Amino acid sequence: MANLTLKSKSFCSLSHNTNTQTSVFKTTTSFKNNSLPFLHSGNSLKFRVWCGIKEKENVKESESVPDELTGLKRADKLEPKRGSSLDFEQGFGNDSGSSEVGFYRKWPPWKNIPQRYKLIGSTSLAFVICNMDKVNLSIAIIPMSHQFGWNASTAGLVQSSFFWGYALSQLPGGWLAKIFGGRKVLQIGVLTWSVATALLPLLAGYMPGFVLSRVLVGIGEGVSPSAATDLIARSIPLEERSRAVAFVFGGLSVGSVTGLLLAPPLIQNFGWASVFFIFGFLGIAWFLGFRYLEEGQASFSAIPTSRSHSIYSEKSSSNALAELGSSLKDVPWKAFFQTPAVWAMIYAHFCGSWGHYTCLSWLPSYFSEELSLNLTEAAWVSILPPLASVFVTSIAAQLADKLIANGVEITTVRKICQTIAFLSPALCMTLSSVDLGLPPWEIVGILTSGLALSSFALSGLYCTHQDMSPEYASILLGITNTVGAIPGIVGIPLTGYLLDTTHSWSISLFVPSIFFYLTGTIVWLAFASSKPPNFSKTD
Repeated sequence: MANLTLKSKSFCSLSHNTNTQTSVFKTTTSFKNNSLPFLHSGNSLKFRVWCGIKEKENVKESESVPDELTGLKRADKLEPKRGSSLDFEQGFGNDSGSSEVGFYRKWPPWKNIPQRYKLIGSTSLAFVICNMDKVNLSIAIIPMSHQFGWNASTAGLVQSSFFWGYALSQLPGGWLAKIFGGRKVLQIGVLTWSVATALLPLLAGYMPGFVLSRVLVGIGEGVSPSAATDLIARSIPLEERSRAVAFVFGGLSVGSVTGLLLAPPLIQNFGWASVFFIFGFLGIAWFLGFRYLEEGQASFSAIPTSRSHSIYSEKSSSNALAELGSSLKDVPWKAFFQTPAVWAMIYAHFCGSWGHYTCLSWLPSYFSEELSLNLTEAAWVSILPPLASVFVTSIAAQLADKLIANGVEITTVRKICQTIAFLSPALCMTLSSVDLGLPPWEIVGILTSGLALSSFALSGLYCTHQDMSPEYASILLGITNTVGAIPGIVGIPLTGYLLDTTHSWSISLFVPSIFFYLTGTIVWLAFASSKPPNFSKTD
């Protein structure tokens, strides 16, 4: 093999293998004696490639131009002092017409956007669709119950079936994200829940099939948080992590608002099945678009970069399949559960989910029955908490990243944010429970403020998994999210039971949430930590 070097302000070497007849570029920082500077002339770039006489005899003239130099013109000039040479000439930035290089630079339009921003943007959009598919049934269940004659118990069973799949998929989702990468798992998750959503109207008349479709929706959405956490932990630097987490998981609030806004008019004009068809096809379109984005990026990348990326991807997939059988044993499960900070995350996730899921399910009824708002007003008021959360999320993320950039300890920042996320709704629920003679719209404003400020958790609890261990972040979130799904299974029906028993919204809805918010704050302040512990596997 003859290793030949070209010399300029930036250097590259051209290696030619006479046996395999292939060539590749490699960057180099060294100077060699047989190097020659690039020669610039006008809008053209000319350079010479030297080789010894012996090598020249082994290389056919037709093979001397590498595939990577497609479009370069050969100059028939020889240098008598140095031996044989091949001169190539290529125009860059020609005013007379567009060049291949210029085309590659300008297309596709998103080519020059940093990769991490494209990943974060597409992941956030996936979470928007995620919550659209989560809230659509809460609205469609009303006309569906009338059509199929479902009672309240049946309707409750149907709605809770989502959380069965959601809880079951947390740990497998975290494990798969660690092995195969969050990007692949996210794609499969979106495709799974979208297809299940689109098929749901076809299975509505057959209860086992209908419940199974909702379980599949829960499974698809259940693996997505761990996949996103893995993607953020691997792709986003620490000083941008709070904003990345807030932007991605903030898509859930946007999805809730969008779903609540679009579902009623769609049901009214096209029937309840339309929301499942349309929302399901949106997820399928996201999947196809994400695949096209990746393929477009690969096809328009520089050849050496594309080739190295392809090799890396093949190697990663091969390693992932090789590690699949033994990966569960390699996870330091014992070390996880011997770490107090992990237990703090588990309990905090449970407490936050109790308040979130019970309010998401029962606040419309509370607004309608307790505050005497009509159904239209109750529906619009239900949009206010997630809508306000969108704005609070951006403020919380900016504040957290600024504090970290100014040198505040990461654990302190996470504790501050999570304390705000717990104490704010606890205080607002307490004010709503006490009879202060406030008019309904002031109570609505108080509850909206408290639930919106709970979004500080995205810069608290939800960042701690990545802070603690980027390698095991997806699995840690899978553990905490599994426990966090229990309030969806237990808390929602328990609230209804307490309401039937006590006929008090304060006791059934607010008191349990206040209890978990306060105890969660105490545990979080006492044991939470963002310092990476030693998760070495111990038997």
